[in-house]
Amino acid sequence: MPFMKTGLYFGSFNPIHIGHLIIAQAVLELANLNEIWFVVSPQNPLKKNKNLLNEQDRYDMVRLAIEDNFNFRVSDIEFRMPRPSYTIDTLTYLRAKHPTHQFRLIIGGDNLAILPRWKNSQKIIEEFGLIVYPRPGAPTSELMAHPNVQFVDAPLLDISATFVRRCIRENRSIKYLVPEKTAQYIFDRKLYL
Repeated sequence: MPFMKTGLYFGSFNPIHIGHLIIAQAVLELANLNEIWFVVSPQNPLKKNKNLLNEQDRYDMVRLAIEDNFNFRVSDIEFRMPRPSYTIDTLTYLRAKHPTHQFRLIIGGDNLAILPRWKNSQKIIEEFGLIVYPRPGAPTSELMAHPNVQFVDAPLLDISATFVRRCIRENRSIKYLVPEKTAQYIFDRKLYL
């Protein structure tokens, strides 16, 4: 039985925006994946974010944003794992729980440069492999030549969740920045104000 080729797109998604979705769709097609799972991270050990919304709200926003794409899933697996969340632990757990899936990690070019700081980064590359999409101003990395690192020519997008949150705080429109249902969720709950 062939493996289900699954890309894992980790993030805080605080909130999810169209940049995430455009990249995910491009990676799905260009890396020849069957599906992409958006893994909502409750706490990134390399980031301290005082503006981080609670994990259930972020999960629900992703769920609403992707519900019309049958190739996309949302995962709350890290909500039930020890914190802070380490990618290698999540990857190892998912591989054991879903033996018919072949998981690959999706990261931006900016994260490739700092990957050596991640817990068991070599194991991530060797056992799972990386799909890397371009990020504005991303530095080069010696990992670019690694045979388990695949680059995809996804659109270079400079939309950030920080920008979206600032728009909300300043009472500016987020139309076209986040999916409509996600925007409605944000406004109904008065999030990021």
